[in-house]
Amino acid sequence: MRLAIARALVKINAEDKPALRSEGFMTRDPRSVERKKPGQPKARRRFQFSKR
Repeated sequence: MRLAIARALVKINAEDKPALRSEGFMTRDPRSVERKKPGQPKARRRFQFSKR
């Protein structure tokens, strides 16, 4: 949401771009959802371990 607002502000006034970039509003968050692995219920969640 922040990135969309920052990009809209830059379209209106391009002079604001360096200030927004220095504050970190023009950078996209690179995190993404980890894929689900086979044989597990979720990406990191394992089935309950039973020793016996």
